[in-house]
Amino acid sequence: MSNPLKVVIVGGGHRSLIYAELSEIKPDMMQIVGIVDPNEFRRNSIAERFSIPEENKFTSVEDFVARDKFADAVINGTMDHIHVETSLPILKAGYDILLEKPFAVNEAEMRELVSCANEYNRKIMVCFVLRYAPFYRRIKETLLTGVIGDIVNIQTVEHVSYHHMSTSHIRGKWRNEEECHASMLLAKCCHDIDIMMWLMGDDAPAKVSSFGGLMQFRKENAPENAGTRCLVDCPLVDTCLYSAKRIYLDHPDRWSFYVWDKLEDKTNTTLADKREFLKTSPYGFCAYKCDNNVVDHQSLNVQFRSGATGTHNMIGGTAIPQRKIHIIGTKGEIFGTLESGIFTVSLIDPRPGCEHKDTEVNVKVTDDSHGGGDLLLTEDFVNYVRDDILSVSCTSINESVKGHLTVFKADESMKNDGKVMEIIL
Repeated sequence: MSNPLKVVIVGGGHRSLIYAELSEIKPDMMQIVGIVDPNEFRRNSIAERFSIPEENKFTSVEDFVARDKFADAVINGTMDHIHVETSLPILKAGYDILLEKPFAVNEAEMRELVSCANEYNRKIMVCFVLRYAPFYRRIKETLLTGVIGDIVNIQTVEHVSYHHMSTSHIRGKWRNEEECHASMLLAKCCHDIDIMMWLMGDDAPAKVSSFGGLMQFRKENAPENAGTRCLVDCPLVDTCLYSAKRIYLDHPDRWSFYVWDKLEDKTNTTLADKREFLKTSPYGFCAYKCDNNVVDHQSLNVQFRSGATGTHNMIGGTAIPQRKIHIIGTKGEIFGTLESGIFTVSLIDPRPGCEHKDTEVNVKVTDDSHGGGDLLLTEDFVNYVRDDILSVSCTSINESVKGHLTVFKADESMKNDGKVMEIIL
């Protein structure tokens, strides 16, 4: 591709920069030509990394869209609750968008953004990156062959590890629904619900019910004698499972982009610097005494229009991070675990002595929370914008509506004691 897609980053966060890596790996496909971010250090460091000229650095979306159009598309990696308000003027200015999930935090905003994209004939691709993980993509391709027949039931499970739960949903940006404007199901499990909708194909969700709550990470469950801040007044700093010292100082690189973001403008920071930082940082609070209010476990049941059913279970604070899937059809079933990169196709086999015939599929992708899908997604976005090519994984905004609505209605159900909610597309 001799003429790379010219792209502006809006919101220079962790996910935006992962997608922008395509411009460094395959510069013939993508070129980063602008940056919009209110943080001066981040704005300047990103501009330096991608050789962005001074005139293409902006502190706000308003300043960016006031300029004549100088690029093809935008990577919008802003926080969840401003996805719609930042995307609307970008669409009206003539840009297509690669938009981080979830693309909206409520149904009204969702419908407003879909309407705007359609009105201005702009393309929005939502970053449901698990569709591009070879594990899930091979499962989708297997389903399309019809080998297991019609789907009767689909089960997805996400176990959110204790250190991920601590970092994102107890101490971090997505801990409090009033502040981040996104529920746990929306912020974390919209990936899983999207996978369910994608694998079900043309079959649409009709009803959903859900139960869940905040059971573990509450003040009354704090260990006896626990302090308020791990590194200030807690005698359990060396023994507590959720000690900030044990999770962040003993593993300083594991969640570095989130935990140490306020130190990003400093050079040669030491563990001693980070220890001092945790004494005042939100990540240094006792995990049982934060202002978190998102659920730490939730289950939902979906009925599809065909009569098929689906379930999703999210459990936070597990020892092992894990996504599992089990799909049962009229002729067989598929089950596997994302992190292993392995799934099994088990078919009914009525021959004498044969109850079922199993085939193991190993996609050989491990140690990647998104199963190797990040750059594949970005490549697909380029192809979608350039040539209107929709791959089997491509998530246009219209394709994302089923999953978002299911999440919104599931959360409404949970807050109404499991009331069955209709899903109207």
